[in-house]
Amino acid sequence: MNILVVRTDKLGDFITALPAIYVLKQHNPQNKIIVCISEINATLARECDFIDSFIIDDKNESVFALARKIKDSKIDVSITLYSNTRVAFAQFLARIHKTIAPATKIAQIFYTNRVKQKRSEVKMAEFEYNLALTKELFSDIDLKYKDPLLCFENIENFYEVFCLNHEIEKEVIAFHIGFGGSSDANLTLDEYENLIKNLLITKKYQVVMTFGPDEKELYEEMQTRFEGLDVVFYLSVDGLIYFAKLISNFKLFVSTSTGTYHLASLVGTPTMTFFGDSLFASSARWKGVGSLEKQKHFMLLPESSEERKVIFKEISLELLHV
Repeated sequence: MNILVVRTDKLGDFITALPAIYVLKQHNPQNKIIVCISEINATLARECDFIDSFIIDDKNESVFALARKIKDSKIDVSITLYSNTRVAFAQFLARIHKTIAPATKIAQIFYTNRVKQKRSEVKMAEFEYNLALTKELFSDIDLKYKDPLLCFENIENFYEVFCLNHEIEKEVIAFHIGFGGSSDANLTLDEYENLIKNLLITKKYQVVMTFGPDEKELYEEMQTRFEGLDVVFYLSVDGLIYFAKLISNFKLFVSTSTGTYHLASLVGTPTMTFFGDSLFASSARWKGVGSLEKQKHFMLLPESSEERKVIFKEISLELLHV
């Protein structure tokens, strides 16, 4: 059976789809798992041995072009984890016999099997809702998946080279302070500076600050804030998989709730993460796919509130006791 799994949004969203994709492959390894994804997630899809092939949804192409790609893949059944009119109509045009999707939005009219989930109620995390959809296809499917879900072989030499290049001799606590507008909450740069400088006083860990390839200005600004201090600055220009391999070796990854947080949880790295003060943006919905025991979640309140100061103190104490 050729099974299409559709999730065409950002990095973090695609990572929340991976447990569902994994259990589908484990249920019957003879099934071919094909994913329909955005181009930004292609390199990650290639690293997942439970994904057989993928279709890129190029938004510059027509919906008819996407439908042709899907039809050429000879899909028997599809599960759309997050729907929009474009991907729904493309599957309809491809004449897939059975199409499964959440019963939301007008796009649901194009699917044969519509599942009521009400994700806005946040009764489960996003990845758990995705897992639940697989039950519509296989009622007896085992929803357990391996942890970490993505592992890399023979990366010891890789990390040794990184440490040698940056004169790192201690375990690393990494801070990824950017978020590209994909998170509802984050610490301010001043708060991050405060946290890091207090951590440096302990001389217990090496601090590494990581930045996305489009965060060069932020990368340069933070170097001026920590001039003369023992902080390593890494601008991620070596690709997503290099970055994933790198952070899989870190003691702790500190960030807001964005794609890099989900990536860290995917590869088994302990995380300290900041979430928005709403049910939609909360850790209840967006917790990582990795072990919950390795995740520390903090819900941030507005900067002006007294409660924010209390939360920041809790974050500081937690970090000093890692």
